Amino acid sequence: MTPSPEDPSVPAELRTRIHDDPWSRTLGIEFLALDRGFCRLGLTVQPHMVNFQGYPHGGVIFSLADIAFGAACNSHGEPAVALNMTISFLTAAPPGSRLIAEAREIKQGRRAGFYQVNVTSEVGALVAQVHCVAHRVPSLGVAAEGG
Repeated sequence: MTPSPEDPSVPAELRTRIHDDPWSRTLGIEFLALDRGFCRLGLTVQPHMVNFQGYPHGGVIFSLADIAFGAACNSHGEPAVALNMTISFLTAAPPGSRLIAEAREIKQGRRAGFYQVNVTSEVGALVAQVHCVAHRVPSLGVAAEGG
């Protein structure tokens, strides 16, 4: 799957910061598209990412969805954090699968944004669906400095 053309409404500096997320790099996640309110990611499940039954670990699937959600809700340029995420696991993906997560903005208010993330297998089977709520914060730097 090829990335979509870069959306000029997502500034290059912000795009770089989102792409350089340490956790997504650790997991080997690929950014396939990033537009305002939208993100598509890819991940090939590695042997160390499976559970004791041999299927992709739910935590890995959740992390993929969380990173897509975080990128989509922060693509507006205003800091946002997850307020709520509800995941439904719908089918088990085979070990070694390539998973795709697509996060889409459903509605954006003054402070809250509502998002839907679908995680699918390489053949298009819906693996998980996540309903997410983001909360816009005035400045993460002030909160981090204040403790």
